[in-house]
Amino acid sequence: MSGTSADAIDAAVVMLHDHSLQLLAAQNTPIDTILLDEIRRLMAPQGYDELARCARLDIQLGDTFAQAAGSVIRLAGLTHQEIRAIGSHGQTLRHAPQGASPYSIQIGQPAVIAERTGITTVAHFRQADLAAGGQGAPLAPLFHQAFFSAHGIERAIVNIGGIANISILVTDPQQAAKGFDCGPGNTLMDHHCQQIQGRKFDQDGQWAASGKVDQALLQQLLQDPYFSQPPPKSTGLEYFNFDWLGSYQRASSIQPADLQATLLELTVVSITDALKRYAPQAREVYVCGGGSNNRTLLQRIANRMYPLSVTDTNALGLAPDWVEAAGFAWLACQTLVGHPVNTVPITGAQHAVIAGAVYRV
Repeated sequence: MSGTSADAIDAAVVMLHDHSLQLLAAQNTPIDTILLDEIRRLMAPQGYDELARCARLDIQLGDTFAQAAGSVIRLAGLTHQEIRAIGSHGQTLRHAPQGASPYSIQIGQPAVIAERTGITTVAHFRQADLAAGGQGAPLAPLFHQAFFSAHGIERAIVNIGGIANISILVTDPQQAAKGFDCGPGNTLMDHHCQQIQGRKFDQDGQWAASGKVDQALLQQLLQDPYFSQPPPKSTGLEYFNFDWLGSYQRASSIQPADLQATLLELTVVSITDALKRYAPQAREVYVCGGGSNNRTLLQRIANRMYPLSVTDTNALGLAPDWVEAAGFAWLACQTLVGHPVNTVPITGAQHAVIAGAVYRV
């Protein structure tokens, strides 16, 4: 999959059997700069001939995803014939779960992936849930419940990508998972770092750590109605972007390092407030996604959640960088065996759905 940050493709080869999972290989494949620029242009509703450009990019990303799959299969020392299926989330361009006709657009044409690799491909994981009245996202809590829950212990999993979401795993693993998008993860911090410093992200949150949080701006941002909206809810870069930030006049008048510190604190507070409100019984918090590599971010979350234990998913046996990729492999498996997944308490769907569409070879 490629997340909302759209900087690279995460690919993982996993061995699934009943309730066990073994990570055989994982690899991060950067997206070509030309394709990346086009992804970001099409994420914003502007420009010319968007329909044709989107269709072309769909095919080009299908090729790129197929190459990423082939590369990680070779890294695992396997042949294409040994792979049961590819689960491909794709690249999200738009996510609009509200309104009269909710939709979510992911590209990276699965028919191309299947054709190029010769491997059955499962994709379009959000569409059945949307059709059933759900938000289409997040889907990660389903995987978190299947592999990270424990009898007698309520846990919370925090996935910090471009957008942050939380999964609430109750003490009985047989009960359905709950979860929702709680707000911006890395997206605003990354964009600000790219604009001012020309770097893709703030390594370990060092730049943010050098600044001072502007409490007045932080409180303004936290007044956004999304944060107080009850779940089910999901969001994306269509909402939390620099146009959104720019609507707050104070954001343009503070020092860049202070703005970075404030954006990091926005992510911290929106996550921890959601945990305290919706997972008050949780005794363990585990973090995954790209944000798990930001030491400053993790330390601030740990400080606000004290005395709860906050660590990353390595402690649960799966490296945080590969949780989402492994999750879509698992979702693909559920689709192939015809097993409906219960998204009702997560997305608000009317019933459980078979999540993916299958492209056979």
